[in-house]
Amino acid sequence: MALTKEQIKQFRQLLITERAKLADEIKSIARDASTSPREASGDLSAYTVHMADMAADTYERELSMDLVSSEQRILYQIDDALKRLDDGSYGICQQCNTPITMSRLKAVPYASLCITCQRAKEQKSKR
Repeated sequence: MALTKEQIKQFRQLLITERAKLADEIKSIARDASTSPREASGDLSAYTVHMADMAADTYERELSMDLVSSEQRILYQIDDALKRLDDGSYGICQQCNTPITMSRLKAVPYASLCITCQRAKEQKSKR
């Protein structure tokens, strides 16, 4: 299944749009995570922050950083998909070399594996 020039153009635009959206989200999360608990609450008084509040803030920061890490991985996958568009290997499973279905590419435009290989990969990682 070779993609038409129009399909390539559409997927490139979809990937670029998704990349920009993710980059903005990452910047926003990183900015929010970098503010101190006192700054975030607006409390700049001399009173100390309660330990439970500090623990909750730490948990939220770690959660935010996990989200950033996850989104960063998707960003790398998008960059990789853009490279595959350039070299002509976009839409071909990188594991079994079969075409990735159009419905999968529309749902996950940065997919590098067909659904069969992706399921096998996920089953393997569960073990």
